Order: sequence, then structure tokens, then C-alpha cells
Amino acid sequence: MRKQLRKLKQASIDFKKGFRNQPFTHSYPTVDLTQWRSGKNIPNFGDDLSSIIVSLLMAQTGKTLEDEAKRKRELVAIGSVIHLAKEDAVIWGSGVNGKIPEHFHTYNSLEVRAVRGPYTREWLKDKKGIVSPEIYGDPALLLPSLTNGRFEATGTIEHVFVPNLNDMLTGVDLDLPEGTQVVSPMQSWHRVVEHILKARFVTASSLHGLVIAEAFGIPARYVRLSKQENLFKYKDYYAGTDRHEFEYANSIHEGLEMKGEKPIVINFDSLKDAFPYDLWI
Repeated sequence: MRKQLRKLKQASIDFKKGFRNQPFTHSYPTVDLTQWRSGKNIPNFGDDLSSIIVSLLMAQTGKTLEDEAKRKRELVAIGSVIHLAKEDAVIWGSGVNGKIPEHFHTYNSLEVRAVRGPYTREWLKDKKGIVSPEIYGDPALLLPSLTNGRFEATGTIEHVFVPNLNDMLTGVDLDLPEGTQVVSPMQSWHRVVEHILKARFVTASSLHGLVIAEAFGIPARYVRLSKQENLFKYKDYYAGTDRHEFEYANSIHEGLEMKGEKPIVINFDSLKDAFPYDLWI
């Protein structure tokens, strides 16, 4: 009897180990969302917004990312992450990262529904021969229309600064004006959004600090504190919102003096309608 109990106990342990170590895979085809993650898994709210926006759009149809797809596909949405795309990936609102060498783009074919801006569209055409529709915009601009009033610009404080993740990690001297609050991009995405929306004016070296502020109608100015981030993605975003000429500040103090860039102009319906709902059954 004891021998049988020992065998049963060992079988249970072996089963649990096997279950725990076995990677989960669906028994049906799904759409895999590709988004950037740092090597040390450091959170960055702008990159997290990719799964948030896609999930919110899917929820409007009563579906989820886990729903069965027509066939196995890859979706690339928010972020300068087109270089991560595999062959035949679907692109919706992504952009090229100007500091990533061309040889990292190993795909030959993409299915492009929308891109962040015309600079990405031009790059794909010139470098890879891939034609994209003239549908532009960072999908994070859709956040106000997808969250049913959850977030509201309150304007309870004068100004916040949202640093780029690289500026945070490399310890760039911020030289903060008195009274300026810093919003860390390493917080949970909704906390960052809530903090941004408290401000009447936003300066940021974080691209998505600018995107979220402008999506909710808050004046914002790009502050370039270092050369860690290539200007390509900022040019792409501004041009994609019909601002082909823009000026950046070299300090937060200068950003406060310059005030906000002119407001965004974008066809929200075209960007939303370009979302690839048709990938799912």
C-alpha cells in the first residue's frame, strides 16, 4: 500500500513539473502581437500601449487577441518596431526606428494597413520596395475614443515632464524648473496617462508622452535632452499628424518658453478602420 502511495505521489510530482515546464500553445491559429521589450524587461508605458490599444479595439467587437484567427499571423502595432517584423507580418500604425541599421529588417514582404507617418512609408518603399497606404497616425491617439471617459484632462497642475526611457536610464541632467513634476515612463501605463492629464502643459522627450498629451488636447513640446533617440520617429509622428515642420526645445526651460506645438490633424476614422479585424474568424 505504501509503495503504491509513493508511486502515486511521485507521478503527481512528475505531472506538475511537466505541466509547469511545458510552454503554452494554442491548439488553433492565433494572431501574435509583437511589441518591444527591453533586455532587462524594464517597463515602458509607450510600448505597453500597443497591447492596450489592440485589446480595446478587439473588445469593441466582443473578441480578444486569443480568439481563433483565419491563420497564424503576426501583428505589429505601436512603436518603432518594424525591424522586429517577420515575413508577411501585418503592420498597423508602427514606425521605423531611425537608429536601427537596415540589415536588421530581414523581411521581404509586409501587409501594411497603416503606418505612423510618411517617413516610415517612404523608408519602406525606398529600402524594401513595400507599398503602404497613405493612412497615418500613432494608434495611441485613439485612446480617448476607446476608454469611454475613463480618462479626463483635469489641468490641476501647471506642467509635467515625461522623459524618454533612455534619458531615465542614462541619468541625463533634467535641470528641472521649479514646480515641474516628472512622470516616469516606467510606471503602469494608466498611471502615466493619469499623471499626464493632470497638467495644463506637457514637455517630453518621450514620444508617447507627447502623443498622449496631444490626443487629449493638452499642448505639448518635444524636449531633446540627448541624442540617444534618433529624430526619425519624432519627425515621422509630427508629419503623420500634418505637422511637417516642427521645433524642439533643448531644455525643459526652453520648452516652457516655446509653449505647445500646433495641434494635431489626423483622420481618426481612417486609422481605426484600417485595423485588421479581418485576421480573426
